[in-house]
Amino acid sequence: MKIAVASGKGGTGKTFVATNLFNVLSHRGDNVTLTDCDAEAPNDLLFFRTRIVSVTEVTHQVPVINKDACTWCGRCSQWCNYNAIFYVPNAKVIEVIESLCHGCGACSFACNDEAITEKPVTLGTVTSCRTDKNYPLIEARLRVNEMSPVRIIKAAIKESGDDGVVILDAPPGTSCPFIQTVDKADYVVLVTEPTPFGLSDLRQSVETLKEMRKEPAVIINRSDIGDRGVADYLEKEKIPLLAEIRYDPAIARAYSEGRLVTDEIPELASLFEELADKIIDGYGTGSSKR
Repeated sequence: MKIAVASGKGGTGKTFVATNLFNVLSHRGDNVTLTDCDAEAPNDLLFFRTRIVSVTEVTHQVPVINKDACTWCGRCSQWCNYNAIFYVPNAKVIEVIESLCHGCGACSFACNDEAITEKPVTLGTVTSCRTDKNYPLIEARLRVNEMSPVRIIKAAIKESGDDGVVILDAPPGTSCPFIQTVDKADYVVLVTEPTPFGLSDLRQSVETLKEMRKEPAVIINRSDIGDRGVADYLEKEKIPLLAEIRYDPAIARAYSEGRLVTDEIPELASLFEELADKIIDGYGTGSSKR
């Protein structure tokens, strides 16, 4: 099964949950992989001692326009949905803005004058590692100045394979990177915080998942701060509450220093063990599946 750990906003504790869930499953000997799909700011590797197995560049094809062959018809610019071709016909200016290009190939198809060829451009990397306990950890990383991590996320999820349990640490928000990650998941866990901001973004995440015909379960992090808005919303919408994690300065300190609380605080190790069982049992009964 693939478990996506996601959130509507950054800072709720999504990576905290994903890394510690992976840690307890690996400690008990389960076949588990952790994949960091937050390609714009990956940090799962900071919490583990790892060795790199492979690094794969993810590329796509961007157009190269031969201005000597170009007839300045403008079809390539018209066909580009991403405004990646800057075209000023009166000034005979046509340029490809590579950082906006999605490599869809529409411009090449549109050109009737064979004025467009393509070249590969690196978008980022997928790094495959093994932890000191020999468990797979995959990192998607977007190259600085690139616009979209979607292709890198796809490549990282593919690299994760289908064996055992795969935990997908999803990007925050509800845009394309989030959708690409949760689309591949069998079970979606949303991590939120009990604040008006947390509730607003939780609603957006839930509504997005409804459109995708996915039913999430929720973890409330720092559950003893804020208000009852999130809890009341979950009750009203009949969304399963998997766990509540109370605020503890020891958790914040360990996290900021790149340490795993499930190695240091027995109560939290037990909580994450129970959480893992709830998720796996919930998957078996059909909760959060398509």
